[in-house]
Amino acid sequence: HGQDRVDAGDATMHQRRPQPSRAISDHTARGKQFVLVASQFHPELARDLVSGATRVLRRYGAFARNIQVVWVPGAFELPVVAARAARSRPRPDAVIALGVLIRGETVQYDVIAHAVAQGLEQVAVSSKIPVTFGVIVAQTMRQAKARAHRTGHNRGSEAALAAVAVLRIFQRMAH
Repeated sequence: HGQDRVDAGDATMHQRRPQPSRAISDHTARGKQFVLVASQFHPELARDLVSGATRVLRRYGAFARNIQVVWVPGAFELPVVAARAARSRPRPDAVIALGVLIRGETVQYDVIAHAVAQGLEQVAVSSKIPVTFGVIVAQTMRQAKARAHRTGHNRGSEAALAAVAVLRIFQRMAH
């Protein structure tokens, strides 16, 4: 519990797995600027992802006025708009990309999913700010709905939690 056993050839070592923050008194997001870049495709699910991300950011102290939502036509446009957002002024502390890709709806599903993930990763590395992946990549609409649940599992919430976690790491590294 809380540990993973890692076998590295002949050497065996134990690593502590980071535990999620239990205290909601954590105000890591207070005073920080966030840009949520959201795909308009599957609008109902996209709105639920935005709501989930916003809820988490607010819980961690972000002010509503510091959370900007930018809508893009589809998932493929997420990286380029995330890149522009990361360079905008005032510079955001994190960018959270949100969207839905469902296998049966596009022949290019695998290509688009890969391009979006790789593009967002490049934005994160080049901008040196957290750019998190809140894109649902699902086989069916049913799976997608299960990952955009308003009160349960929500990929937008998870992406916001990842952004807060990375900002917390950055804060520790600065001290």
